[in-house]
Amino acid sequence: MATTTLSSAKLKKVLAALEANWQAEMEGYYTYKTLADRDNDPVRAQVLRHLAGAEWEHAALWHGRIVELGGQEPVYTGNPGGEANSLANRAGGVRMALRRLEIEESRHIANYGKQLKDLGDEGSIAILDHVIEDEKDHHRELGSLLRGHYQPPAGAPKVDAKAVLEELLAKRAEGRKQPGAWIGDAIYGVNDGLGAIFGIVSGVSGATAGDSKYVLLAGLSGMIASALSMGSGAYLAAKSEREIYHAEIAREREAIQMNGPEARELLSLYYQVKGLPEADADHMVNHIASDPDQMLRALASERLGTSEEALSNPMVSATSGALSTAIGAMIPIIPFFFMSGVPAVIAAAVVSLIAHFAVGAAKSLITIRSWWSSGLEMTVVGAVEGAVTYGIGILLGKGGM
Repeated sequence: MATTTLSSAKLKKVLAALEANWQAEMEGYYTYKTLADRDNDPVRAQVLRHLAGAEWEHAALWHGRIVELGGQEPVYTGNPGGEANSLANRAGGVRMALRRLEIEESRHIANYGKQLKDLGDEGSIAILDHVIEDEKDHHRELGSLLRGHYQPPAGAPKVDAKAVLEELLAKRAEGRKQPGAWIGDAIYGVNDGLGAIFGIVSGVSGATAGDSKYVLLAGLSGMIASALSMGSGAYLAAKSEREIYHAEIAREREAIQMNGPEARELLSLYYQVKGLPEADADHMVNHIASDPDQMLRALASERLGTSEEALSNPMVSATSGALSTAIGAMIPIIPFFFMSGVPAVIAAAVVSLIAHFAVGAAKSLITIRSWWSSGLEMTVVGAVEGAVTYGIGILLGKGGM
């Protein structure tokens, strides 16, 4: 960068001005960042983050020039949230904050314009020329945000629709539990294992008066069979789901290649059914159809009602299903490792019913029901199941079977 020989007094003045510039840009960075993190409008939040990034770049330019001129490392002395947490911005809301920022950007432009005449340092002037143009763009961006018709300046990154969608969905889901698909498989695996083996243990206990040898033999055999059955079933179901999806995708691709106009008309009709006017739907489809892969994904999503990302992973489903079933199945068996007879039967019933309630409550992670209601329902079902199978076991035992 260009250098200019400066007198000691002049250098001191320039460094003071540059540090003030750095402080202002850092304050702008923290202000924009804090407002973006707080904003519920994903498009506006993304624009604010873009502006924060630009302020950070400006601060880096001023920092570099300060170091080149031999100045001390600047230290930010402002608020961690910039001006976003000021009383005026808090009380006035987002629009008032944007309006104040718009005014602040115009002040920065005026201040930098004055420095063009006063600094007398070629390296700093080169930075000023660049920063002033950016600040003018920021002023225009803030104005368009305020007036509800955002138009990014030339060279600014386009609003990332996918990122905006993900952010909007994340904000809508904030505060709600969002378990992975494997958690759902695991909960239902524990549920199935617990229910099935509790029934076996109850029945065999009734038939053998709680003889631990027979209960353990039946329970462990049932546990292994249930776990293998659940794991293999989950694997085959997930694998078949993927195979069907890929087969449908292949058919859709072939249909688009053979009759593109019909595919576009079909997609347009899907959008019209959702409420778009015919002209708007046709315009949207023509735009989508300019990218064959995008056209395929859009049509497949409408026809199949899902996407590849939403499909379960066969190995994950198999593993979580088998292990969780085995865990659930072990619970009713555990007391019989340590005791026998009626005490073992009572202990097995107690721990099994407690586990039923816990599993039912855990189901609230993937449903909208309250945990206590779901847990109570599972407990009642388990109690009925245990009582019925225990009674059947007693009858079969008395019958000599």
